[in-house]
Amino acid sequence: VDKDTKKPIACRMHLSRADGRPKKIKGVPNWDDHFVFPGQITLKLPKGGYKFELERGPEYVTRSGHFMIEHFADDAKEVDLQRFVDMAAYGWYSGDLHARRAPRDIELLMLAEDLHVVPVAIWWNDKVLLGGTIPGEKKQDEETLVHFDGNRFYSLAAGGFTWPGGEILCFNLPQPLQKMFLRSKSEREFPSPLGLFQKAHVDTEELDGTETQGGSPVWIDITRPYWWDVPMLVAMGQIDSIQIAHGNICRGKTINNEQGGKSRNKTLYPGVRGNAQWSEDIYFNLLECGIRIPPSAGSGSGISPNPLGYNRMYVHVEGPFGYEKWWQAFAAGRVTITNGPLLRPSVYGKLPGHVFYYQQGTTPDFEIGLTLSTRKPISYIEIIKNGQLAKSIPFDEYRKAHGLPKLRFDNSGWFLVRAVTDLPETYRFAMTAPYYVQIGEQPRISRRAVQFFIDWTYERAGQIRKIEDPVERSSVMQAHRQARDFWQALLSKANAD
Repeated sequence: VDKDTKKPIACRMHLSRADGRPKKIKGVPNWDDHFVFPGQITLKLPKGGYKFELERGPEYVTRSGHFMIEHFADDAKEVDLQRFVDMAAYGWYSGDLHARRAPRDIELLMLAEDLHVVPVAIWWNDKVLLGGTIPGEKKQDEETLVHFDGNRFYSLAAGGFTWPGGEILCFNLPQPLQKMFLRSKSEREFPSPLGLFQKAHVDTEELDGTETQGGSPVWIDITRPYWWDVPMLVAMGQIDSIQIAHGNICRGKTINNEQGGKSRNKTLYPGVRGNAQWSEDIYFNLLECGIRIPPSAGSGSGISPNPLGYNRMYVHVEGPFGYEKWWQAFAAGRVTITNGPLLRPSVYGKLPGHVFYYQQGTTPDFEIGLTLSTRKPISYIEIIKNGQLAKSIPFDEYRKAHGLPKLRFDNSGWFLVRAVTDLPETYRFAMTAPYYVQIGEQPRISRRAVQFFIDWTYERAGQIRKIEDPVERSSVMQAHRQARDFWQALLSKANAD
């Protein structure tokens, strides 16, 4: 029950035998080591000892305990869950961009995880998933955008596409585009999927008057920053957001490899956190190139062991909440990502994504306001400036100082805030989207960062040269030549090391 209202609420349960083996429960949605239920459940269990954890997203305190089942046992227990922060009350609405769960379960899953926006992937490449309906063949009473429980939305106009160069998620696609993706396969480099992505980004007027879902923009999210074709897709303007909190970062572990993508240097990015920190640094390099793309988060629940919403994002919406407004605010960069701590940043009343403009020769100082809520201890809070760690403040010092130190800029740049917990088995963190500082006419463009993507583009081209058919090879290579030209032109505009 909710501790304040005393009413039953949906939640997630991790139930295991005394030896640690997870227990599956019939009649409710199960995944990996957990299940969700609508506030009340009868457990019919073999005798023995059990332990449990109950959670309802990161805004509620976790409850844990244990019990014993013996012969003829018949007992009832009431457990209360206490909300310690209501992010929506402050205009921050949660979402998970990578859901691979059955549509029939999604309302209960969203209630149990306290989520507000979830696009559910119901197709992947040329296959329909999890009881989804092929676009254009849906039942007459089946909606593709469902609004329930006052302020929660899930969308069935979503799917994913994998090819040798990467993996993307597509949201709010009109039916003609969904059908186009479903006719495409991914086994080979040829044909390049770039044409599909470009069609997804054309004006809806060119699609025979077909409107996007709920008036929201067609959106392409790339599921990992290290996929091989990221430099090409960025250069071609085909990425709307990049998952930094992604399915490799899990509740009790990390999937610590870059399979299918550009591998990290494990000396520079060692250990359990290496994959996550490599992902962050690639994103920071994009920001260092003057490219402003918001970060996103996705649990990957359904293929990753994560619960839905474990990796999530919070988007700030002004005034009454709505699905279209959520995407518009996301596009503006008013977002934080997390799998634990909850951040509400403000810099002189401005939210992440804001660009501060100054005349040349100005040296502005920034005072970062931060409200932080967490149910697990935070080790330190960091300020990242221009891709480098500018300040690292132990949490105890931050609490005593009642704030963060000021940050000064002599030239154009960007900054963000990151909070990190000290868990040995996984990477639990929160991060704001960047704030941008532009002094004079040009944003910061780092030579080193641009060269990083030039080298990456050439490395990817070396893979494509292995395509045997010369016509196919030339067709796939064309976009990468354009990407090379884009990055080299950007290098000529660089104004920082």
